[in-house]
Amino acid sequence: MQVALAASVRSLPRGAGLAYEPKFDGHRLLVVRTAEDVLLQARSGRIVTSAFPDLVAAARRLPSGTVLDGEVVVWHEGRTDFALVQRRAAATAAKAAVLAQSLPASYAAFDVLELAGQDVRARPYERRRALLVDLLLPLGPPLQPVPMTTDPDVAETWYETLPASGIEGLVVKRLDQAYPAGRRGWRKLRHTEVRDAAVIGYTGTARRPQALVLVLPVDDDTPLVSSPLTAAQRAELSAVLARRAQAEDADGAAPAAGGGGAAAAAAAATATATAVGVGEVPYRRLDPPLAAEVRHTSARHPPPEVLRLRTDV
Repeated sequence: MQVALAASVRSLPRGAGLAYEPKFDGHRLLVVRTAEDVLLQARSGRIVTSAFPDLVAAARRLPSGTVLDGEVVVWHEGRTDFALVQRRAAATAAKAAVLAQSLPASYAAFDVLELAGQDVRARPYERRRALLVDLLLPLGPPLQPVPMTTDPDVAETWYETLPASGIEGLVVKRLDQAYPAGRRGWRKLRHTEVRDAAVIGYTGTARRPQALVLVLPVDDDTPLVSSPLTAAQRAELSAVLARRAQAEDADGAAPAAGGGGAAAAAAAATATATAVGVGEVPYRRLDPPLAAEVRHTSARHPPPEVLRLRTDV
């Protein structure tokens, strides 16, 4: 199922008939409640049901034939943390049950596409919003409707004050608008080009890493290669990888992908990521992911610039 997308703007749109929602720093997710059970679909179309057993359990309270659009977020020390969301999304079924206890997920729903078996995407956003609120408010967390206002001054206050909670900006929609599946029919105003990203791997070797492979909190979950790391960043990452390998050895487990030894490097799982202007390049995976603060103006060009590793996450 194709999701609606948003086009970037540089200033807050104002005018009659507009609605404003906070843009959560999470993982785009469709919640599909079928007659039999629950299905969770990422924006890319990948099925991630097994990664979020806590949301699956909550979504079983929805009526059969319901489809929701929203963001799954993980709260950490009073703010949403994208790297932790990506850690949840990448978890195996065995790890997912443990992470659901230590890193519980919340679902910030911003649209309803189907309700009781009826496709409501053609209805105006204002009506879909009312249906969404009526559906979710009686259920309570972790399934919650995102806040919404039609007052641009309130929206501007949100934009200026909510980044401390991990809110990265605003999404603007027309009240009379049908759900724009597969199109950039909404508008988004981001607060900053600096944000956290999940580090799912690296290029080079564990002793001489070259660049990070990132998943960015945008409308896609495609792995991207960062710009080259600085000498200090390479040394820091290499030290982190060495500590991981030592911890794995101490636990009596096999060395983690990207560990410091030659055997670990030879056995590390590899995949491919998109490099700007280069195409796909091989990289070594990290499980669980790390986190990094990056600056980027586009998901494709130029490559994300790594500002620092988030070793506190």
